Parts: sequence; C-alpha cells; structure tokens
Amino acid sequence: MIWILKHPRATLDMLGYIPDFLSDQDPRKASEQMSTNYQGGWHPMVKFGFPNQWLRYPGDPPMPLIAEAQLRNETLRFYDCSWLAIIQPDGSYEVSRVD
Repeated sequence: MIWILKHPRATLDMLGYIPDFLSDQDPRKASEQMSTNYQGGWHPMVKFGFPNQWLRYPGDPPMPLIAEAQLRNETLRFYDCSWLAIIQPDGSYEVSRVD
C-alpha cells in the first residue's frame, strides 16, 4: 500500500503506525483490519462532513487532508488531528480517530 502525501507540510511520520495496521495481503476491509490490528479499535463517529480535502465536524475548524492511500477498492484518507476516513466505492464512508 502506498500513501501519497497531500498536504505541503506532511511527512510520512505523521501517519504513525497506521501503515503497519493495514495490508494488501489481508483480504479483509480496512475497518476490519483496523479493528483487529489497532489497539484502540475502529470506532466510527457520526456527523462528519464528506471527507475530501477538508474533514468537517460541527463546531470544529476544518481539518486538512494529510495523506491518502488505496486498499483495493477502498480509499483511505488521513486528516489532521489523527482522523482516518475509509471511503467505499459507492461514496459511503466511516471516520474514526486513530491516535
């Protein structure tokens, strides 16, 4: 899996261990891999605005996109403040904090 940095000041170090929790060799969806491999689990939160260049949550300032990757047909977007969005081909998505 290749992470593409999207923010001008982004570094791969900003992703922490997230790349280690996800594998192309694992046939499960990204959310299932995160639930198993990330100690904090995968706990989607609601009310987030559609994750594109900016992630929005009511009452918070917009969070910029840091990096993006593809896991088969899922798009993974990592945002400032340690938010990860998993976007399905049909446009549905889940967002969870992974810090």
